[in-house]
Amino acid sequence: MRQGLRLILADHFKKATFGEARNAQEALNRIWKEKWDIVLLDVTMPGRSGLEVLREIRRSRPKLPVLVFSMHPEDQFAVRILKAGAAGYLTKESPAEELVGAIQKVVAGGRYISPALAERMASYLNVDVKQAPHERLTDREFLILRAIASGKPVGQIAKEFSLSVSTVSTYRTRILEKMHLKNNAELMHYAMRKGLVD
Repeated sequence: MRQGLRLILADHFKKATFGEARNAQEALNRIWKEKWDIVLLDVTMPGRSGLEVLREIRRSRPKLPVLVFSMHPEDQFAVRILKAGAAGYLTKESPAEELVGAIQKVVAGGRYISPALAERMASYLNVDVKQAPHERLTDREFLILRAIASGKPVGQIAKEFSLSVSTVSTYRTRILEKMHLKNNAELMHYAMRKGLVD
């Protein structure tokens, strides 16, 4: 995927220098040590999640624009990602021309959202629109909700997020309370119905 992306971008940005990272920590190390004009970031990556990496970039390099390029549909992550400080959000199904245009806009200091996402965000301005239960969760709670809904055991979730098993259980309880759900089965059913899991 990274190689294909690099070929597309090299064709449009002839004088650009490109860098790649295989995981979250490698990405952060490169961002801290080298000067970049833009970061193209995935939500799902080995190590920490792209959402956590985005927050880290915002803290350490607040002026560095981040364009999130993800396999996840816009309605799952885009608003949360933009609130976290990304300059734009694009799905991997987007045509190459849209990606190139989004990069140009973001590097020039703008923000990029697709027309479909712009329409969705405009609907939030309607006072009658009721917020979905999962949209009330914090970013960490949302990521743990997705992990639980994917059927991962608590021990595995704890390891992935560098948390203790009891902390994950506390998050689970808080998620169930906030969403007015009784158990993992209801949580999984909700997540599948809303398309929050792959």
